[in-house]
Amino acid sequence: MSSNDQTKKAKTKVKLFEERRVRTVWDEENEKWWFSIVDVIAVLTESENPQAYWRKLKERLKKEGRVLTYR
Repeated sequence: MSSNDQTKKAKTKVKLFEERRVRTVWDEENEKWWFSIVDVIAVLTESENPQAYWRKLKERLKKEGRVLTYR
């Protein structure tokens, strides 16, 4: 599938949650919404640096043997 075909199948949106933006992508083929984890962390934790929060959380989860999945 070409990148142009993928662009047609995915719709990118910015949603607002408590006046904060959360980037999303609609995967039409699988009928699923995907959310930016960094944006979600920013909303839920009110962290000043959600990227660092996510980085540290990933390290801890990997040490616990958790499997992280990505799109």
